[in-house]
Amino acid sequence: MTDSTSAEIAVARRDWKTEHLDMYLGSGGVEGHIVDVSDIGGLNFTTTLLLRYTGRKSGRTIVTPLIYGDFGGEVVIVASKGGADHHPAWYLNLLESPEIEFQIATQAFRATWRQAEGDERARVWDFVTGIFPPYTSYQASTDRLLPLIMLKPLSPIDRFTS
Repeated sequence: MTDSTSAEIAVARRDWKTEHLDMYLGSGGVEGHIVDVSDIGGLNFTTTLLLRYTGRKSGRTIVTPLIYGDFGGEVVIVASKGGADHHPAWYLNLLESPEIEFQIATQAFRATWRQAEGDERARVWDFVTGIFPPYTSYQASTDRLLPLIMLKPLSPIDRFTS
């Protein structure tokens, strides 16, 4: 997928993403954890988390909603950017920080992260394409390998706020 195609998709989904983030944060995680993404080829019962990190250029705190799954006791997220030819900004920011924070529904955590690689990556890939089938076409549309990020909770923290 070209970067311009990815940009068109991002613009089309921008309102949805903003509304979803506002709902998730505004409800303290009571709403927004489960979403219906069947309109874009996903499932009608898809789990999302909030990832909080620091912008590598701006220094600002940023919160991004992402699809996730529980794989062997770790939380997995995919740096897909809809199959764009470059990595999403949240992933580039993550590379600059050994620890991040995430919230699933009403529970938030400080966490470490790592990338799934080798045989594990193949198993995790099979899993994530089951929770969000469009990842298969996203990967097919780009030459970059979509990073699979494994989050390991370290300790609970307060829920995210708006």
